[in-house]
Amino acid sequence: MNATTESPNDMSDMTQTPPNATQGGLRRYLPLLGIGTVAIIGAFTLRDYLTFETLRDNREALLAFRDSNLILTLGVFVAAYVAIVGFSLPGASIATLTGGFLFGTLTGSMVNVVAATAGASTIFLAARWGLGARLGAKLENSEGTVKQIKDGIDENQWSMLFLIRLVPAVPFFLANLIPAFLEVPLYRFVVSTFLGIIPGTVVFTSIGAGLGEVFARGETPDFGIIFEPHIIGPILGLAALSALPIVIKAVRGKKDL
Repeated sequence: MNATTESPNDMSDMTQTPPNATQGGLRRYLPLLGIGTVAIIGAFTLRDYLTFETLRDNREALLAFRDSNLILTLGVFVAAYVAIVGFSLPGASIATLTGGFLFGTLTGSMVNVVAATAGASTIFLAARWGLGARLGAKLENSEGTVKQIKDGIDENQWSMLFLIRLVPAVPFFLANLIPAFLEVPLYRFVVSTFLGIIPGTVVFTSIGAGLGEVFARGETPDFGIIFEPHIIGPILGLAALSALPIVIKAVRGKKDL
């Protein structure tokens, strides 16, 4: 029999990572890098434009444009709102107020919720495509406390998703990223985002719908209204309801020990 030998060069060629694999890996991060870059640039270039003062100073022009081009106004507004949320740009609260100011509480709330959900889904998909699968696999293969936390979230995904949307202390962009890193299915993210942001969105949209009178008096809207007992109470009640399944499972788990 003739023995075949492999040279060191042949073996090194076998262990080297194919160029296409490296390029494919880098390509996965491009959407997330693009969002991060735009977010940083927008934080410095748009913070002086996406403000309450800008809305106040241009209110008559906005209303006149809306009255002449309602469908176009809706389209432009939704696109702008999706971009603001999708790229984590400053001014999401002002955009919500603008939706109420231009379209009223009912229509404005529907438009704001749809646009915010679309923007949130954009950054969710970018984060999951770039880091979510790899990070999720690491968490799944980990041991100890990290694995227990991951399993706990997996067992209570719906409750946790609604909870982070309803609790005002959780920043909106974090509520978009955390589910991506925990491999939450897209449909669960979309449904929980759409339904979970409705209470807060309706409150801010209603404030925006009343901006005409606020502008006429030369005043600034009271954003602290969301923390009034009759407003924050029901929202926290919904948050507690979302957390109830988690509490029940934890109590049952202790009894089984």
